[in-house]
Amino acid sequence: MLTSVLTKTLRDQGRLLLAWALSLALIVATYAAIWPSVKSQPSMSDFIDQMPEAFRSLFATSSADMSTPTGYIQVELLSFMGPIAVLIYAINAGAGAIGGEEDRHTMDLLLSNPVGRGRVVVDKFLAMVLGTFLLAAVMGLSLVLEGNLADMVLPPDKVAAAMLHLALLGVVFGSLALALSAATGRTGLSRGIPAVLAVLAYIINALAPLVDAFDRIQEASPFFQYIGQDPLRKGVAWDSVLVSALTIAVLVALAVPGFRRRDVAG
Repeated sequence: MLTSVLTKTLRDQGRLLLAWALSLALIVATYAAIWPSVKSQPSMSDFIDQMPEAFRSLFATSSADMSTPTGYIQVELLSFMGPIAVLIYAINAGAGAIGGEEDRHTMDLLLSNPVGRGRVVVDKFLAMVLGTFLLAAVMGLSLVLEGNLADMVLPPDKVAAAMLHLALLGVVFGSLALALSAATGRTGLSRGIPAVLAVLAYIINALAPLVDAFDRIQEASPFFQYIGQDPLRKGVAWDSVLVSALTIAVLVALAVPGFRRRDVAG
């Protein structure tokens, strides 16, 4: 008898999570290995400064100093590659939470157990959250431990703050994917819409200093909650954490009735 959808989901994702964790650790190791050659090249920072302002906003940060570990990681990992990795995992996990079961024709078996639809949604959500936070934790530990080996010393508390914001970014879009999956059962749609919105949110946050229309709505972008207050330098921005948490709560609250209203197939 299946008694815990959460335990089953985590067990089913075990190998996938291990592969993701090892991949992230290797990505961080690559950046750490490159750091000694980058820190002795002041031309890297000069190159960023000479980029057109729009490109600098999109692919770097205005305060990036590639000669410091913090600036290097902000540009090379946290501005682009880190968010992409976490978002891919979280959106796929959210989209597959309900739609994936239906695609595999296992939803009827799942619902034949003594678990309500609300419990299924909440447990699938918790599995996505735990997986996303696990990957962010692996990235943070890798930055501290592997960074120290390469003389790329980063403050552990600031790294933890950045990883908290990164995990919440993933969970926001993963929760949107879950809500769409619960309401429609369509995994393609549930992946595509959050992915497109994530790109738009990234562009709005990045180009807000240059575009008046974006500047007025920048704080509504989940990417602003993620990196707008520079957690790798300043620590946790609790107002941004609260906004992200409330957004997640609303999306999960929409997912439960969305799933309950549907005539679920297979």
